[in-house]
Amino acid sequence: MPKFAANLTMMFNELAFPERFAAAAKAGFQAVEFLFPYDHAPHEIAHWLKENRLENALFNLPPGDWAAGERGIAALPGREDEFRTGVALALEYAQALGTQRLHVMAGLLPPGAERGRYLETYIENVRHAARELAKHGRTLLLEPINPRDMPGYFLNSQHEGHAIREAVGEPNVKVQMDFYHAQIVDGDLAMTLRKYFGGIGHIQIAGVPSRNEPDDGEVDYRYLFRLLDQLGYDGWVGCEYRPRGRTEDGLGWLRALK
Repeated sequence: MPKFAANLTMMFNELAFPERFAAAAKAGFQAVEFLFPYDHAPHEIAHWLKENRLENALFNLPPGDWAAGERGIAALPGREDEFRTGVALALEYAQALGTQRLHVMAGLLPPGAERGRYLETYIENVRHAARELAKHGRTLLLEPINPRDMPGYFLNSQHEGHAIREAVGEPNVKVQMDFYHAQIVDGDLAMTLRKYFGGIGHIQIAGVPSRNEPDDGEVDYRYLFRLLDQLGYDGWVGCEYRPRGRTEDGLGWLRALK
C-alpha cells in the first residue's frame, strides 16, 4: 500500500496552520505537504515537523502574487529575475525542512498570448531551477493542472508535462501526477500512469469530480493504489483534497486500507 502525506493547506483547516502538524501525526500520517511555507520562518516549520516526527514531502516555489490571482511565474516573460530569487528562497526552506521535492508553478497564460514565447521562458526557467536544485540533491516537479479549477493555467495535461520534461533535459525534473487533475484532463488513468511512470516524481489524490475525500466519485482509488504497488512506486501520495467536514471524520477511507 502506498505511503500517504496529508496536505496541510487543504486538510485540518479547522485548526491553525502550526496545529495541523500534530493533528496529522495523531491521525496516523508520517508525512505532510503544503502549498507554501513562506509565511513562517524555516526554523519554525522544521520544529513542527521534528516534534511530530513528520517528513515534508513537498512544497511549491514562490508563485508570484498569490493574493492578486497569480499562479506561478515560471512561464511569464520578464519575471526571470524574480523567479531566480524565488528558487534561492525555496532552497533555503528545503534545506531547513529536509524537503527533497519542490513544485514549480508555471503561471497563467493571458488571453490571446503567443504560447511559444511563454513555452521558451518556461523551459529556460525550469532548466535553471533544476540545475540549482541538483546542486543540493533535490528534484523539481512540474504539475499539469486542469483548466476547470484554474482557467488559463499554462500546463494542463500529462502529455504536455512530459514533453516539457524531455525538452528541459535535466534528470532531476519529474512530473507530478495528481489523479484528480489527470482524470479531468487526460482520463485513462491507469494507462497514462503506466506510460509515463518513469518520469513521474510525485502522486496526489482527491475524489472526482468533487475534490473531496477519495472514497466516492468516478475514480477507483483502490485499483490505482494496487497499481502503484505493482509498478514499484515508493514515494509519497499527497492527499490534496477538501474534506467534506472535519478532516478526521473523513479519514475512514484511509483506515479502511490498513
